Amino acid sequence: MPEEEPAADDLPELRASVEAILLVVDEPVAEITLAQILERPRDDVAATLRELAAEYTEQGRGFDLREVAGGWRYYTRDVCAPVVERFVTDGQQARLTQAALETLAVVAYRQPVSRARVSAIRGVNSDGVIRTLTLRGLIEEAGQDPETQAHLYRTTGYFLERLGLRDLDELPDLAPYLPDELPEEIIEGH
Repeated sequence: MPEEEPAADDLPELRASVEAILLVVDEPVAEITLAQILERPRDDVAATLRELAAEYTEQGRGFDLREVAGGWRYYTRDVCAPVVERFVTDGQQARLTQAALETLAVVAYRQPVSRARVSAIRGVNSDGVIRTLTLRGLIEEAGQDPETQAHLYRTTGYFLERLGLRDLDELPDLAPYLPDELPEEIIEGH
């Protein structure tokens, strides 16, 4: 006996189905694609999309539904951009792990410095942390070491901005905070 299709009453309504799909897409989805997935006429899907877009705008939601690049997708409403930007920059980038803080300190005080040097000073591999700090815009590549060809890293203008510094000369002196038994090569220069 062939499997029975779910009854129409068992499926979510068209509006709910369209909304659910649009919540999980990472690029605009075409009306025809939605119609095929939902097994509904394209005209019904198109009308539903336009109704939802108008409804979101009328209600002043924090998001809207736009037709772009041959498909439909949710976007943050333009008037909410400052709030979203503040969340992304302050809410996400303000929280650094202990490893990230240690690595950032080494780069700040020893720049330009290679990954290997940062790892040697910290005593653990710092590759992943350096990638994270680079993605967050706090450090950047600063050329290559002429002898080893290793990539060198330095802090960015964004780093100075986040710390409220005009330049690196305003970094506090570390000597008063260092234990007496550290090798000279670790503290040289600061």
